[in-house]
Amino acid sequence: MAKKALIVKGGWDGHEPNEVAAIFADILTNEGFEVEVSDTLDSFNDAEALKALNLIVPVWTMGEIKGEQCASVLAAVASGVGIAGCHGGMCDSFRTSTEWQFLTGSQWVAHPFNDGVDYEVNIVKSGSSPIVEGMQDFMVKSEQYYLHVDPAVNVLATTTFVMSEGEHSANGVITMPVVYTKKWGQGKVFYNALGHHADVFDIPEAKELMRRGFLWAAK
Repeated sequence: MAKKALIVKGGWDGHEPNEVAAIFADILTNEGFEVEVSDTLDSFNDAEALKALNLIVPVWTMGEIKGEQCASVLAAVASGVGIAGCHGGMCDSFRTSTEWQFLTGSQWVAHPFNDGVDYEVNIVKSGSSPIVEGMQDFMVKSEQYYLHVDPAVNVLATTTFVMSEGEHSANGVITMPVVYTKKWGQGKVFYNALGHHADVFDIPEAKELMRRGFLWAAK
């Protein structure tokens, strides 16, 4: 029986939710998943239907989620359903929902250099996870996300913020998680901070991280 994945896309158009959702649907379909793509948060209304899934993939930025919708997702993941996503589509989805932030493991708060930053993604070696096994550091040109991060996450890749103008620079050079996993009850959570625009996934390593993350998280 094919595994089932639900992709829920929408919110701010600047993150190209339609294009990103299409890339993710293609990855999952190629891995044998039965994929449903939805453009409404009402897909989170049915708690029992969510529990029948193997994977939930949010691609939604700066929206508002109802309390009962969030509770359904939290319960589904706690029961063993995986959740995996990227960039603002998962960790800047619902700024007023602390429950969602608790589940997903971080919240975007800044991108000090805005878009078009050349920076390196550094893979955490030494058996940190099969998700990054055999992968090497790579360069991207995109937003460099500054996150407030759950200390419980297992960090799989990082980036370093160099000194720049702004009050935050008083803290010196900062190493920030880019890719991480965590647990929520019986469920697995995967996040990749890359993905400001869909073309980030033209970078083989960025796309491969998503593929491996989906497979790792899925029930």
